[in-house]
Amino acid sequence: MAEHRSSIDIEAPPERVFEFLITEDGMTQWMGTRASLEPVPGGAFAVDIAGYRARGSFLEVDPYRRVTVTWGFVESAELPPGASTVSFELTPTAAGTHLEVVHTDLPDSEVTGHAAGWANFLPRLGLAATDHRPPVDTWTPRAEGATT
Repeated sequence: MAEHRSSIDIEAPPERVFEFLITEDGMTQWMGTRASLEPVPGGAFAVDIAGYRARGSFLEVDPYRRVTVTWGFVESAELPPGASTVSFELTPTAAGTHLEVVHTDLPDSEVTGHAAGWANFLPRLGLAATDHRPPVDTWTPRAEGATT
């Protein structure tokens, strides 16, 4: 199993960025077309992304500091729902927030596709959190060779 890390600096306070990680409206502004989120430990995490159904549960919801969820796909034998873990770690900066995404327990075959997915979606989060509407998302996992 492998780990992938991505990060972005966002010119918005952690309180603002946090809302885009725990609310359905916030999540779908930057990633996915539909979300059903219960942001409490053990609560459901469900986001439909580019035709794939990411499913898992919330493990940790530490306001303005960290959100951790399990992650996987309904359609995947390689990475089924809840098989990996994604942690969103928010650190306040002078200009806003440094957000690091740590995705662990990824099968080696999934790292490249997930790296491409996070590279696509994190800039969209940066736009959404600073009140800029991200452009229509045309990224597809199949074009990158793997899933988000």
